[in-house]
Amino acid sequence: MPSMEANLRWVLLTAVAPLAWGANYYVTHAYLPADRPLWGAALRALPAGLVLLTLSRRRPHGPWWWRSALLGLLNTAVFFVLLYLASQLLPTSTAATVMAASPLAMLLTAWALAGQRPHRAHLVGAVVGLGGVALTLLGAGGAVSRAGLAASVAAMLVSCVGYVLAARWRAGADPLAVTSWQLTAGGLMLLPLAAAAEGAPPAMDARTLPAFGYVALVATALAFALWFAGLRHLPAGTVGLLGLLNPLAGVLLGAGLAGEGLGVRQVCGLALVLAGVLLGRPRGPARPAEVSVTAESGTRIRS
Repeated sequence: MPSMEANLRWVLLTAVAPLAWGANYYVTHAYLPADRPLWGAALRALPAGLVLLTLSRRRPHGPWWWRSALLGLLNTAVFFVLLYLASQLLPTSTAATVMAASPLAMLLTAWALAGQRPHRAHLVGAVVGLGGVALTLLGAGGAVSRAGLAASVAAMLVSCVGYVLAARWRAGADPLAVTSWQLTAGGLMLLPLAAAAEGAPPAMDARTLPAFGYVALVATALAFALWFAGLRHLPAGTVGLLGLLNPLAGVLLGAGLAGEGLGVRQVCGLALVLAGVLLGRPRGPARPAEVSVTAESGTRIRS
């Protein structure tokens, strides 16, 4: 049985992942070029995918060749582009809070597409969480970008469909290997599109090079590796709760570093979102092997 010190060490290591994802909103918004979403997504996905592919030392096999391509299109190529756009067009705190509702959207999507009927408490959680998002948007200073909101909503919908497919195919698959296949496939898809639509890669200088390095190596490769390591060593419920650090980090960095106003409405809205996510977590024990993760957009604990 693992000691308390070992558990604490794994909690701290696993917490790096949601903190890195939350900080990614700020880094993208503050340091990466706003007009290069395709290159931004490609330069995030492909290096991270190759690093994780090296760590996992597994290649796709059988149906996982086409599954990896499809999941790479949804969970990496399309999702990363939309997340990049949302991070650029919305204030960091707003983007983080809106995306915090992803687990609730996944719950409703799994009900609609896979027949996973939620309990009443889960539906209450969805209503509470979405109400928190609405309250946050009302409390945001200035006009909120409609394009940014559309990108956030589209990112959630795409990740929800990817979640349903990944949950259906999860049996017998190593999560880290599957993630490396998706990232690599998505990055390879994005490269020719980025070159055709946006021209040459963005110039790397003292400002953008560390930022691209952060989003690819820290917020993607390292974060996913630590997240899945945490799933192997910690109870699923603990890992799910650590995922709530993602929006908290985004909101705090937006307020502390980007100078975004954080009013009472936004604080209350974020609290409602987090409460909704907690209510939306299915009850009952869940083993780590039963956890399906679209990790950056949300964590769904299957019972």
